[in-house]
Amino acid sequence: MADRIGFVGVGRMGNPMAGRLMDAGYALTVYDIRTEAMEALAARGAEVAQSSRAVADAADIVFFSLPEPKDVKSEATGENGVIAGVRAKVLVDLSTTGPRTTVPVADALARVGITFVDAPVSGGVGGARKGTLAVMASGAAEPLARVEPLLRLFGKVFAVGGKPGMGQAMKLANNLLSAAALAITSEVMVMGVKEGLDPKLMIDVINSGTGRNTATETKFPISILTRKFGYGFATGLMHKDVRLYLEEAEALGVPLDLGRAVTAAWRLAEAELGAESDYTEIVRCLESRAGVVVGAKE
Repeated sequence: MADRIGFVGVGRMGNPMAGRLMDAGYALTVYDIRTEAMEALAARGAEVAQSSRAVADAADIVFFSLPEPKDVKSEATGENGVIAGVRAKVLVDLSTTGPRTTVPVADALARVGITFVDAPVSGGVGGARKGTLAVMASGAAEPLARVEPLLRLFGKVFAVGGKPGMGQAMKLANNLLSAAALAITSEVMVMGVKEGLDPKLMIDVINSGTGRNTATETKFPISILTRKFGYGFATGLMHKDVRLYLEEAEALGVPLDLGRAVTAAWRLAEAELGAESDYTEIVRCLESRAGVVVGAKE
């Protein structure tokens, strides 16, 4: 008998991942604090629950895709959380929360016989839809092997460690690099446009040279040069991710000079643009100061 699957948090990222589970034939029970977020999945036959506890009453394996560490903690270990459910034996967290949230949550769940698999993802909404995410999974061997076929529906699975929290550490490292690339590329592009360079030509040159990075390859051509600013990830979430990196690195006692600079850039971007703005809009902060616009010329 196939495992019954639960999914908590079916927003921008969670909805397409939950959809991929349904595409593969799994029966699904879903919960989101926003009723409208569940409507598309319910129309396809997913059972709608009223709490994470209710999901854990109905499902053997529960997935989380939640925005903030506090959300993961409350939906996992709160009064109406997974910890109070009667059926679920594995919780797979696809969120980005940092080890300092994951480890105590995993410990609390273990005391009631629920195993925690830490599996944050990278690749954006597009990757979630296409099943091309990078999945950074960590946890005990048996539950990890049990959920790996499900994780492969989301993308390429990397087993990065044998205990919860190691996947989070990998994700924070990845996201700091991504955040740094977008911030510094925005600065460089504003400088070039101020100097009179064509921004599209700049991107073409950089992508043919040693400065190539994720921002020049995708974010600038798709979202910034076109002025669409719809890449699908929020400025506030990126600020949250780099802040979590800073907290973890500080706890480990590793050098942070550049990490602090990146975090400051995203703190300013959230303050100026708002938490819900698309994170590619960070370039606007620099454009306004320099008096230029980084857009493809007609």
